[in-house]
Amino acid sequence: MDRFSKSKNNYTHTAKLKELMTAPPMTAEQHAAINRKRNELRRKIEEARELKIKDSDLHYLM
Repeated sequence: MDRFSKSKNNYTHTAKLKELMTAPPMTAEQHAAINRKRNELRRKIEEARELKIKDSDLHYLM
């Protein structure tokens, strides 16, 4: 397995230009909800990473 096989495929979510240009814009509420969800996920990942580091530090000290 090479290092490129895990990369995202940029063409999996293709849409026709007409669909993109005629789609209604996102409302402020929709944008805020998406950002809240993204931030919540990022915080969970950061907390898990910190706990993992803290746990590995404890094992190192023992």
